Amino acid sequence: MEESHTQINGLQKSTVLPEETSDTSLPNMDCDSQPKDDDTEDYCLLKSKNRSITKNENIREGSTPLPENQLNGNMDESWLNLTSDLSLLACDRVSLDMHPMGVELLQEFWKKRRDELLNATFLSISTNQNDIKNAVALLPQMTKLRSIVLKGGRQKDEFGVCQPGLLTSLPYDFGHLQQLTFLDLSFNAMKTVPECLTALPGLSTLLLGHNEIQELPTKLDGLFNLKFLSLIKNRLHFLPINMSQLLALHTLDVSFNVLKEIPDDIGNMKELVELDLSGNQLKTVPESLGKLTSLHRLHLHSNHLVKVPACLAGLPNLTHLDLQNNNLHSVPCEIETFPYSYLKGNPIGQTESTCHESQADRCSPKEPPRMQITVKKKSFLVTEDGGKVRLPEGIELDFPIGVATKLTVHWRVFYPSRNWVKLAHHDLLLSEILELQPHGTLFNDMVSISMPFLHPYSKSRRDVVIRTFDGSSWSDLETCILPEKTRICTRKRNSKFYLARCCVSHFSWFMVVSRLVEDHCTVPREGTLLFSSADPRVKVTFPYGATNVIRKVNMQVLTVSQQEIQNLCGDAEALVSPLLCLTQNSADNFLQPVRIQLPLPSSLKGFSLDHSRIHLLHGDPTAETWTDITQQVQLQFTHLFVIFEVTHFSWYWLWYTTKQYIGGVVRNVYKRLRLYQVRFLALQRKKDPEQILLQCLPNQKIDSAVQKLNSRYDGPEPSEIISMLEGEQFFAGFEKGIEVDSDRPDCVDSRICFVFYSQLKNMKEVFVKATLDRMQQPVKGQVSFYRGALPDSFPEEALKKRKGPDSQWLATLPICLPKLKSSQKSLLSPSNKDPLYPSLNLGNAENGYLTEANLLGIALRIGTDWRNIGINLGLSYQHLDRIQYKNRDDLRNQALEMLFTWAQNNVNSPDCINKLIEAMKDSGRKDIADEIEDIITLGKQKYFQSINRLGLEPAGSSQEDDIEMYLS
Repeated sequence: MEESHTQINGLQKSTVLPEETSDTSLPNMDCDSQPKDDDTEDYCLLKSKNRSITKNENIREGSTPLPENQLNGNMDESWLNLTSDLSLLACDRVSLDMHPMGVELLQEFWKKRRDELLNATFLSISTNQNDIKNAVALLPQMTKLRSIVLKGGRQKDEFGVCQPGLLTSLPYDFGHLQQLTFLDLSFNAMKTVPECLTALPGLSTLLLGHNEIQELPTKLDGLFNLKFLSLIKNRLHFLPINMSQLLALHTLDVSFNVLKEIPDDIGNMKELVELDLSGNQLKTVPESLGKLTSLHRLHLHSNHLVKVPACLAGLPNLTHLDLQNNNLHSVPCEIETFPYSYLKGNPIGQTESTCHESQADRCSPKEPPRMQITVKKKSFLVTEDGGKVRLPEGIELDFPIGVATKLTVHWRVFYPSRNWVKLAHHDLLLSEILELQPHGTLFNDMVSISMPFLHPYSKSRRDVVIRTFDGSSWSDLETCILPEKTRICTRKRNSKFYLARCCVSHFSWFMVVSRLVEDHCTVPREGTLLFSSADPRVKVTFPYGATNVIRKVNMQVLTVSQQEIQNLCGDAEALVSPLLCLTQNSADNFLQPVRIQLPLPSSLKGFSLDHSRIHLLHGDPTAETWTDITQQVQLQFTHLFVIFEVTHFSWYWLWYTTKQYIGGVVRNVYKRLRLYQVRFLALQRKKDPEQILLQCLPNQKIDSAVQKLNSRYDGPEPSEIISMLEGEQFFAGFEKGIEVDSDRPDCVDSRICFVFYSQLKNMKEVFVKATLDRMQQPVKGQVSFYRGALPDSFPEEALKKRKGPDSQWLATLPICLPKLKSSQKSLLSPSNKDPLYPSLNLGNAENGYLTEANLLGIALRIGTDWRNIGINLGLSYQHLDRIQYKNRDDLRNQALEMLFTWAQNNVNSPDCINKLIEAMKDSGRKDIADEIEDIITLGKQKYFQSINRLGLEPAGSSQEDDIEMYLS
């Protein structure tokens, strides 16, 4: 027996299949998978079989690893000859479903080993591969076949979603396979059932689930031996009236289709033991179901049933009647008192009028209001009507009806702090932080949050999750990714984004993170088996008695190319397996040894390799050490795998190298695997050389970034390549006659602070000023980049490449501020005794203020938007026309005079700073508005810190205020 799992609405549905379905690999008893009836005899047999296979010392050799030079689809003759000698075709079984090029191998076997193929009784191949149609065309000639698996879903996209197979039909002569008893065509793209299947009288098991089938053949009498038929997750609108022709049928699964009625003659299927009609649109079921005297299990949950016949309770062998989640407001007393009926989720006990009203509400729900929030609006109101809210940057919030009586939601998006956001090894940050308030308030229903992200390129398969902060630590939420057709595009560029979506019961902080694919299972006392979905060749077997309490185990696999390893360690012959990371929710060791299977590095064969070159490394992720444990464990070799046993979990990595002491080598290689090769940019705006754009990007992104910026910016070539870690802090400092405004909130010791995230922009625009006289000659300065706190795990090789007197120095790029024109002297010369505008400051120390230097920096960033900003500040058109005429052909002076004129007129206004911020937002200059808000926030913090030192304010603040200060 084998158990097949199907994901349904977040739960796993288990179907016990006949023995013919047994493949050569043990199914993964996943953590959340439970059979329909745990006490059924079939499931007990299944668990018994799983335990016996677990204890079997003869480990099956699985799929053949594909050499890296064949990943591009080119298969040379020598490699095919080598593959034909492996165990893919042995003992009248052809197992190619896990092989990445199974179709090509089948065609090669047909040329060179046809006699063996013609004697095969079992064949499995993935239909996700190209040219599957030509491969299937060979099967009718293999007339001894008894079991065929032509199943899709073996490949997954970057989000882990199973991809359907490419099979849409079968050749007409497929009916020649008269000995065929088992056929699996699930997870394909079939829209009709091939007519040739009705010509297979010996067929006893037919799996057609997860296709696109809309109707069944009208003639089914040819399948008189069919016992198991699965049509789960198709598009069936009705069942043919001749279903009763399947007289031998024991199990019929047509769940999760769109059936609206069931034919009466279904009651003639006297041998039916299990009938699954759940997840359809049935309002009633026929009385003829009461004739199914052999029926044990009847599934009718998740339909629209308004009544059920009482005769169902009279079925003599019925042990399971599932009527949950329907519209039953009353049931016959026979059903209500039936000991094996399940009625949860029905409006039983409500009056019929109340029920009709609730049904009408469901059928014609109110359209929730839609809101588009602009950047200047930092809060919005949600009522009991719910609503769909779209925030800037493509963030979407979905509030269901009745989620709250009245709720004011505050939001903000900000760049993460390095000390706050802690990423695990190989995690990638894909978004900025979204904060939603009020924190901790529980909703009446779940609120959906969708955050856009650009999916990273990676050689290893990765998951994308939304991670949330609970006030003390970050945790991952259950996340789904919107399909490719619902991508959204930004207006600024053609890059396409996905949406990550989660549901929450309260608000907090959220961010999108990419991590290695994580597989997990729960380990009961009976034991289980865990496969890696990233690399199915990696598996962990938990024997009976490994634990007395249920444990949760997580698995991650990192695939590294052999070429990359050889380059990093300097050994041209070094080969490695995938890197395996295992964790569990208990600190206790397992009571029985747990068996781990790792694939041997490609091109190695277990029976011919030099065992003295094999090293098994045990990694400690906390201490970042790697220890050679080859002599401490017993390694068992098969042709393709190495197997060993452990009682506790950590990181495991198999190496094949000529080096004897490799612990230090592996430690350095692993550290360098986590490094990114980056380059720095320092560009000056063509219209305003004092405006500098600083950016740090991975090397592969730098050319496209420069190309996009060339029209507006100019400057030196990017820096040399530097190695940096994800989440590493660095600083930019201006030197040799150039400085930056030290009042910036991100400025530390006159250096601007950055945090590098490989998938974010890592970009800031700053305004600089010269400390030397620019009236006589240009100022030739520079900007240098320095590391923050030096990471402990930074490789020594990279440290040795550093230059300059500062040990943290990374790179230096030149910056040149041009010589000033004479017309600019009256405005910018610090030595001018009669300046155009007197000294002024806006605001006050307690509420925050803008100094004259701040206003000057803001004015020089306004550029061509100066007229629009002036209008939003309340200046008249005539006044703006006079400024434009007076300073014609001088954009800088136009912006300066506009802003300082307004500032002089509003210097005594208590709300002048807020007016300036709103005017910037209304003019589309959110960048300047954000900078003003940061300056004001920094000023407030400095003010309160100073009076606290003097003891002028009582101590004490809320935890949320502490977090706010920490985040800033």
